[in-house]
Amino acid sequence: MSSAQSLAAAQQKLLPVVRELVRAYQAFVRYSDRQVRTLGLTPPQFDVIATLGNTGGMSMCRLGEKTLITKGTLTGIVDRLESKGLVHRRVAEGNRRSFVVALTPEGEALFEQVFPAHIAHLQVRFERLSEAERLALLAAFEQFRALFADP
Repeated sequence: MSSAQSLAAAQQKLLPVVRELVRAYQAFVRYSDRQVRTLGLTPPQFDVIATLGNTGGMSMCRLGEKTLITKGTLTGIVDRLESKGLVHRRVAEGNRRSFVVALTPEGEALFEQVFPAHIAHLQVRFERLSEAERLALLAAFEQFRALFADP
């Protein structure tokens, strides 16, 4: 790539959009993660507990899809949550090679405590938006995601 091509690429109108998207995501993650850690959980642990809450459990594969945590990382997180007595694994009916992960009664109690607290924490910031602004953001995020969706 020539220096002229690099200069032209650096001047593309999409770059400020990409930068602001990344900055917005990073700001959201910092705000969210800081509060999750005050609950005594890592963000991935919270993600697993929040995903399993109000369910009868789900397969590791489904849990990975819903949390977007990679399989290797997810196994370690579930191991740690299991050692804390917050989740348990059972063999899936009809497939002895698959496990279902579910919250234990202690995990369910923790979910009932931390999930509403976290939503309330996020709500403080989201309340700054009007309903029209919230809907406009939602539409913009959906449109943005669609730009990159697989055909």
